[in-house]
Amino acid sequence: MTFQELVKSRYSCKKFSSRQVESDKLSAILEAGRVAPTAKNLQEQRVYVLQSADALAKFDSECPCRYGAPTVLVVAYDKTNVFTYPGGQYNSGVEDATIVATHLTLGAASEGVDSCWLNFFDPDKLAKSLGLPATEEIVMALDLGYAAEGAQPLANHSSRKPLEETVAYL
Repeated sequence: MTFQELVKSRYSCKKFSSRQVESDKLSAILEAGRVAPTAKNLQEQRVYVLQSADALAKFDSECPCRYGAPTVLVVAYDKTNVFTYPGGQYNSGVEDATIVATHLTLGAASEGVDSCWLNFFDPDKLAKSLGLPATEEIVMALDLGYAAEGAQPLANHSSRKPLEETVAYL
């Protein structure tokens, strides 16, 4: 499958089977995140793999959108290890964690594993529930697993604005 085919076919799965992601595939997905670029190569990302019943129950108590996925990756960053950009208004934390999360998402698709990007939770409450360090900030979570029978993209999945509406040449 070409990269273009991969990105066009990937969708946010909202109905997972109970089939667990194989450890070699999970390792490949995590490796895709590990090699993602970060500002000044600080690698401030932290990826938490939730698979135990206890960890998933904690996640479910803070987020209603697991959709039955047997694995959830929580992506955070270490707030004490970021690059602050000129002007002091922004730092690399959210940006770098998002790049890592995108690599994880595309890595999953490359491995034939379905996923769904999640942000429908209070990151502070989830961090507290999971017992994460106060120096870390959660950016997103990623459901991982295999689509259940009948799962399909949302009806508007393929609806995209033309490039002329989203790109400008200056």
